[in-house]
Amino acid sequence: MSGETGTKARRISNPVAIGLLLLFVIVVDVLAFLLFPPFEKDAAAGTDPSVCAFPVCFINGNLELPAPHTVWVLDNAPPSTDLLTFQVSLSSTLITMFVITIVVLVLIWALSRGRQLMPGKAQNAIEYVYELLENFGTSLGGPAARPYLPLFAGFFLFILFCNWSGLIPPIGKVDELRAPTSDLNITIGLALVAFVFIEYQGFKHLGVGGYLSKFFPFGEFRNGIGAGAIALFVGLTELLLEFVKPVTLSMRLFGNIYGGEVALGVLTALTLAIIPMAMIGLEVLLNAVQALIFATLTLMFTLVAIEGHGEENAVAESAEGTIHAVEAAAH
Repeated sequence: MSGETGTKARRISNPVAIGLLLLFVIVVDVLAFLLFPPFEKDAAAGTDPSVCAFPVCFINGNLELPAPHTVWVLDNAPPSTDLLTFQVSLSSTLITMFVITIVVLVLIWALSRGRQLMPGKAQNAIEYVYELLENFGTSLGGPAARPYLPLFAGFFLFILFCNWSGLIPPIGKVDELRAPTSDLNITIGLALVAFVFIEYQGFKHLGVGGYLSKFFPFGEFRNGIGAGAIALFVGLTELLLEFVKPVTLSMRLFGNIYGGEVALGVLTALTLAIIPMAMIGLEVLLNAVQALIFATLTLMFTLVAIEGHGEENAVAESAEGTIHAVEAAAH
């Protein structure tokens, strides 16, 4: 009897919970409409919908151009409106990134302090997340990936929180806050950090001569001019691809995150609350996949860089297969 009663209670509570959730979403949507009207800021009558042409004005009011809002510029210079900025300034994406960094560091410190042999729920949560990432990274790169797992986990968690920050209502609705990874300047910065780390590990493990010989294999000319020319051509092609890596890392992350913001902004302006909520659920998943792609590519590129000529082919094939699998999951 008690089991049947519990089952009936769950059957009754589920529709009630769903109804309350939908009511909550509608209330939040109404409050957001009143506090942050989806009208173009440069409309003739401010936030008066009577002079706001639908749907263009509503869509523009939910979107921010790829160039982030500049909060502060050195020497009071005119703020740049370019997609890629080369001036000393403080943008909305940088402010959000600093806030996220502080929140994540404080959260990790608070959850991991006072570690015990018999851990509590907070310590269990931290250890579970790290072990999950550790097992995933090891399954991709094997034992050679273990020294780079902290970087892999750090990239994944930091980019994940940066991606998800754009789904929190205040961020993206006020000029001073915007998702960091929707700014090309931020994604290029992350990609350059990964690129420098990859090249440093290559020189560290193989030495200057050993690492450069991967791109300039002059020793192959001992096997004949034809073999040497082909090897040199392949090496120069690989050298070119090395410099393409930060471009692909940064553009992939920026394009997917900003594209998601555009899609969500358009749906928010044109539809009711329930449809944008479904889109937010999809964005939560896609943002996690994009963070995983960036971290995974960084890990696999590092493993390829530290391997010599005799071993790099197998690692490169494994990395290529992993990259294609992760990219297919993203699409």
